[in-house]
Amino acid sequence: MNDVKLISKRDRQIKPLVEAALANELRLLETGIRQTEQRLQEFEKKHQMLTQDFISNYENNEIEETMEFAEWIGESRMLKCLVEKTEALRDIKFAD
Repeated sequence: MNDVKLISKRDRQIKPLVEAALANELRLLETGIRQTEQRLQEFEKKHQMLTQDFISNYENNEIEETMEFAEWIGESRMLKCLVEKTEALRDIKFAD
């Protein structure tokens, strides 16, 4: 567990500001997840293959490398990153 202590020279309460900033970031990440999932579904529909199967075939050199496939891989990696960041933000709890 990591603890963070925030100190401000201002009289204004900092906790509500930080909570709002984290909530906003979470909304942005969730929007990114939805958009990335949509792009992955478009690749899957076009190539009639699930992303997991595509990645497996690609890693086993069963698929020729193209720019479009590089984009598909990039979207898959982006989704993983966005999900990890979202989970990390959701796990944050404020001490009283």
